[in-house]
Amino acid sequence: MLNEILLWMSLIAPWLSLFLMKTGAIKRFMPVAIFVTLLLMIIYEIAYTYDWWKLKEYILPWGYITHGSFAYGLFLVGTIWIFYFTYHNFKIYMITNIIIDAMFAFVFLPLTNWLGINELIKISNWGVYLIMLTLAVIIYLYQRWQEGIFKEDLN
Repeated sequence: MLNEILLWMSLIAPWLSLFLMKTGAIKRFMPVAIFVTLLLMIIYEIAYTYDWWKLKEYILPWGYITHGSFAYGLFLVGTIWIFYFTYHNFKIYMITNIIIDAMFAFVFLPLTNWLGINELIKISNWGVYLIMLTLAVIIYLYQRWQEGIFKEDLN
């Protein structure tokens, strides 16, 4: 029951936090959030195929491969918030990601393992951490590209 509550909160609470953000910022950073969610879903598919980890509890019926609470809640909305506060400076953006991704890989993941929500099998916490940092760089470059497209459209 506790796990179900945590999973639902991980899905819904981040979306509620967006009421605190300006609509323009949400529109600006939603494409990169959707892009990283797509990349994350691909990573979940790869992880499922190569047995990197196993999802033991999930709240969405299709959630046995992609952890919906994380991918469509915490990660998607968290990406918007990180870009909102740090996009103006790549160094701050990366430091923020280094810290948040470390907290995820070395605190949050062990907690979810302990609670029986998921289990790492053929990948270590360090492997997950490196995947997340790689995603951070890729999506920053994607957002820079997006910003360039918007500027070109204005000319």
